Amino acid sequence: MGQFVKGDAGFSVLRLICLSAAQTVAPCYCQPVTWNLPTWNLFQPATCQPATSSNLPTCNPLRPASDNMPRILTIFGTRPEAIKLAPVVRELERHPDRFISRVCVTAQHREMLDQVLELFGIVPDVDLDLMRPGQTPSQVAAAVLERLDAVLEAERPDWILVQGDTTTVMAASIAAYHRRVRIGHVEAGLRTGDKWQPFPEEMNRKLADHLADLLFAPTPRARQNLLAEGIPEERILVTGNTVIDALLQVAAQPWEPPPGHPLHKFEFRISNFEFLLVTAHRRESFGRPLHDICAALRALARRGDVRIVYPVHRNPNVWDVVHAELGAEPGVVLLPPVDYRALVYLLQACRLVLTDSGGIQEEAPALGKPVLVLREVTERPEGVEAGTARVVGTDPERIAAEAGRLLDDPVAYDAMARAVNPYGDGHAAERIVEALCYPSSAPR
Repeated sequence: MGQFVKGDAGFSVLRLICLSAAQTVAPCYCQPVTWNLPTWNLFQPATCQPATSSNLPTCNPLRPASDNMPRILTIFGTRPEAIKLAPVVRELERHPDRFISRVCVTAQHREMLDQVLELFGIVPDVDLDLMRPGQTPSQVAAAVLERLDAVLEAERPDWILVQGDTTTVMAASIAAYHRRVRIGHVEAGLRTGDKWQPFPEEMNRKLADHLADLLFAPTPRARQNLLAEGIPEERILVTGNTVIDALLQVAAQPWEPPPGHPLHKFEFRISNFEFLLVTAHRRESFGRPLHDICAALRALARRGDVRIVYPVHRNPNVWDVVHAELGAEPGVVLLPPVDYRALVYLLQACRLVLTDSGGIQEEAPALGKPVLVLREVTERPEGVEAGTARVVGTDPERIAAEAGRLLDDPVAYDAMARAVNPYGDGHAAERIVEALCYPSSAPR
């Protein structure tokens, strides 16, 4: 289900026609609906209507609302996963007549994860609390596999939902596969084609994709990546990226840093300056690349007309290097890690973004902010192709030159700031939850 087929007029999709809340005795059906929309509008929100004798399809009916409702166990462990799955969890909660929704967190990241849970009002049903100082990816994977197996035995879900490319995602997918539990993978199909970049995320995501029964690709390009690897098209649905759902929900809420918040005492230092927002923390940036990034930031700060605002990850490979290199630089504001509400505030207020993050490559364009990607390759080429992002690597001279061009050339800046965001329209979670209504033939 959820198959896109390229045709002369655009795309044809199977859209679910769901049961209205008042009609709990009839099953819910799907039927083909054609949208002659060749661009992003093909992701318009689907509408719900009751199944009637006049629209009964030849496809299998959905599971009716009953004691046998599908049990969905959503599993995540890090802040990015939580941000991108929060809209899906909340959407599942809107349909208690259709699903039994449960949440399990591994707490691969503890403090930063808890901030997102609080922001979106999500209370986990199961918390594995796996974070340990200095743990390796293999140690995380082993802990997830061991602890999650008992959870799957107790919960007996029909589906697990995972998101992205973390070690939690990879290990949870393997654990579910061992238990013959069906897997829905949100943000499937992103690829660089290099198993070492990003490391270990590239292979984490690929393994999860090939174990998944439903693959929620954020873009048509991601769908093509999956098809090229032999994944059947009927298992793939292009939804947009759920991070845009989360971003737009948070950005719509007025907010100012309250007293005691990390941004409050630093705000006076940036209030009279344009500022560049920086995030750099990925494993492949450790060592020489991060030193080079810091050299570029130092040069930009010394222009005198901008400030650098850098929330620094607490990993010692990042925190220690950045504070040693930039801690005494007057044009640089180093912050502790900020919560997601504060990050969105900074994204809204900044002039442009320099980042090695994947999610921010998607979020910043939705707010009209150009992105310079501090990596040699990105698994999100759609932004580069659309003109919202540019890959600049970690060479300090190139970073400084590209950022300086955007600061000094209004035409170049506007070309990136006004480019169309290719990553979503804020309704991805709705499409994912609709797709989960439909039974899979995957083995149990």
